[in-house]
Amino acid sequence: MKIKAAVVEQQGAPFVIKDNIELALLHPDDVQVHMVASGICHSDEALRKGDAIIGYPIVLGHEGSGIIEKVGSNVQSLKVGDHVVLSFYACGICENCLKGVPTQCLNYAENNLSGVRPDGSSHFTENDHHVADMFDQSSFTTTTVVRERNAVKVPDDLDLRKLGPLGCGYVTGSGTVLNTLKPKPGDTIAVFGTGAVGLAAMMAGKISGCTKVIAVDIIDDRLALAKELGATDTINSRQTDDVVAAIQALTNGRGVNFCVDTTGITPVMEDSIKALCQGGVSATIAVTPNHIDLDTWNDLCVNDKSVVGVVNMGDSIPQIDVPRLIEFYRQGMFPFDKTEKFYQFEDINTANEASIKGETIKPVLIIDPDYQF
Repeated sequence: MKIKAAVVEQQGAPFVIKDNIELALLHPDDVQVHMVASGICHSDEALRKGDAIIGYPIVLGHEGSGIIEKVGSNVQSLKVGDHVVLSFYACGICENCLKGVPTQCLNYAENNLSGVRPDGSSHFTENDHHVADMFDQSSFTTTTVVRERNAVKVPDDLDLRKLGPLGCGYVTGSGTVLNTLKPKPGDTIAVFGTGAVGLAAMMAGKISGCTKVIAVDIIDDRLALAKELGATDTINSRQTDDVVAAIQALTNGRGVNFCVDTTGITPVMEDSIKALCQGGVSATIAVTPNHIDLDTWNDLCVNDKSVVGVVNMGDSIPQIDVPRLIEFYRQGMFPFDKTEKFYQFEDINTANEASIKGETIKPVLIIDPDYQF
């Protein structure tokens, strides 16, 4: 069937809305999803500009939400009419998947970042020519086909337009804290960067019972929102001579138990390690080509600090973690929608530029303008 999709023709090119993209046929393990909305993530921008290359032309997008309109013959957990959030694909049968860590799926890259479907066929074509996909999903489309494992059923009494980013940005930040770092009540945490991922990590720190939740950024408006969402303290690093000293001053000179860096900027990542107390752990989760200078003796040995990398999606199991975040949201503990701003699908380049410039924390494209909540 012909669908409308936002296509990046070549590395660094803008998105072009096309209405002649051919969608692949439904396989037995697939569901066909009518797209309602999709968040824009910095990973989309990384692929658009070529920091990581799958291939061009490509249809990006991996924070989609929609309504199932067809199901394959082998699908068991979903039905026509279900509201779903789309996330990554894990094979479910490799050693790591069987251990319950699908973000470390041994076939992750092949299934999510190869530009083709898990069986090697094209997800999309234009005039019989291959168009690459992303995350076996590509949510910048009016309709898409995904594996059953890509889709997470969500309640139909919530505004579906808001929920798509739960499939990546929000679950990545919160999962880094809830699944990987696992702070205890009374611990302390600092989050560097207050975009969608950072704010999700910060809110998860608050949910975990951290008594100090410190947000670090260079934009006052974002820091004000961080305070509204639960930060106990904020630091504008552009206006502070020594961020590490400022964090230590807020923690009786010790430093924090945990840090999360979402910036990928070398000096900031290094500060996230220096700001730890003895035995502290820093998680680096930015998509970045940058490196850090690590003092393995003083930091890792003498002070017993740890630096952990966290696979995108925050070590999450979407079918478990997304419903958990929704429950936190219902209870007023995870108000992620305060970070969102809606844009029409045709304004995708404007929305993406607003994200790049930091003017909008989480742009959400309204793909179906007729959706009513």
